[in-house]
Amino acid sequence: MRAAMRVLAFNLIAAATLAGAAQAGPFICRETPIVRATDKLAALAPRIAAGGKLEILAIGSSSTEGVGASAKDRTYPARLQTLLGAAWPRVQISITNAGIGGEIAPQTLARLKQAASERRYDLVIWQVGTNDAVTGGDLAAFKAMVADGVAIVRQTGTSLALLDPQFFPGIREPARYRTYVDAIGEVAKGQNVPVFTRYDTMREWHGTDAQAFAAALAPDSFHMSDAGYDCLARDMAAGLVSLTTTGRPVMAQTK
Repeated sequence: MRAAMRVLAFNLIAAATLAGAAQAGPFICRETPIVRATDKLAALAPRIAAGGKLEILAIGSSSTEGVGASAKDRTYPARLQTLLGAAWPRVQISITNAGIGGEIAPQTLARLKQAASERRYDLVIWQVGTNDAVTGGDLAAFKAMVADGVAIVRQTGTSLALLDPQFFPGIREPARYRTYVDAIGEVAKGQNVPVFTRYDTMREWHGTDAQAFAAALAPDSFHMSDAGYDCLARDMAAGLVSLTTTGRPVMAQTK
């Protein structure tokens, strides 16, 4: 019954997102492994087991802000908060959305430094690299900035996970774009930081059904849609549960 409701919900979202684009089929979210677990988020496990509050900072650019979503509660951080609340009912989950569209790594890094100095979070999810990959630049400098951000968060004793760039069919230079995705993975491996591998996950969605994948993107064919953000949040919630406990999340249904 739950699986049937989940499929129905995504069919409705996809239909609304693609009004006027009847040639595309519905996008159906299928759970996709999204975590490259170079390290477990072991520090969070006792807090989750004990209950209480869990403060999470989601920082990044437009796909953290939620450009392409129909409302603030349809962004990935908002959906993730709901899903983790269902997975961890004894924990009060609060996710601060610190996404600003159009930012590249140096700008987000500056805000990350400030945020880390002003408030203590239990977990930071740093979405990084999409705009850098689109515009290009000095790859070595980019890697250094990612490493710098990892060090800044680690110095505060806060748990950290990275969210790598999105996949979209219109990538102009896919080989160069992929070097940024790989650069994030290399830094994460060297620093033992888990990565939400959004690029590979979305590419798998596209490979499974390229026509239906259009419903996971906004009308600009770049940003994510309500359906895309929700599916991303579901995969991330499952990933976070796998990094902190041995159980599986109870996925709240999309309204």
